[in-house]
Amino acid sequence: MKILLVEDDARMADYTADGLSRQGHVVDVARNGRDGLFMAASGGHDLVIVDRMLPEMDGLALVKVARGAGLAAPILFLTTMGGIDDRVEGLEAGGDDYLVKPFAFAELAARVAALARRPPLNAQSSVLRIADLEMDCAKRTVMRRGVSIPLQPREFRLLEYLARREGQVVTKTMLLEQVWDFHFDPQTSVVETHMSRLRAKVDRDFPPELIHTIRGAGYVLRAPA
Repeated sequence: MKILLVEDDARMADYTADGLSRQGHVVDVARNGRDGLFMAASGGHDLVIVDRMLPEMDGLALVKVARGAGLAAPILFLTTMGGIDDRVEGLEAGGDDYLVKPFAFAELAARVAALARRPPLNAQSSVLRIADLEMDCAKRTVMRRGVSIPLQPREFRLLEYLARREGQVVTKTMLLEQVWDFHFDPQTSVVETHMSRLRAKVDRDFPPELIHTIRGAGYVLRAPA
């Protein structure tokens, strides 16, 4: 893979880039956020690894701007900011995974490989339709009965995950892993809170409901019978 590493610590950048190169990856390195954003926007990278604390533009702002500009490559945060709130903030900004320093290189390599196995966004259908709901995943728009429904990035990702599994029950664990990239239980109501907001936006003014709670199991998005 061609990887962009945005890291201002020269020693850390050299260590990480060298390890990835030894595994056969081609690694470009940017030493500040502004250069990282420019290089990410130029395209051509299969994966972007970003530190949070960067000069000129912090990693969080870099990812938000890059995602807003349409960057589809997976993004992995590699940072010393390891609190739950920090992780949630990073993933909410558009990150696909989050690894805290100090880290074992074997774990970084495993996560890079896992992100590489994900199907590219452009390999999936970009327009999803369930009853009168229409999602354009390329344009990042959602409509019901022709009325635009503005969603936050995490709400959009949550709805897309449900829509791509229309009629299937998805569990809270599946959502934490696939929508939040949490491979642990954060011991918060983050799923329930986002689901409540999503249902209010998608279903409240457009009966019948499409999103259903399956008691003791999870959630399902399905068209009315």
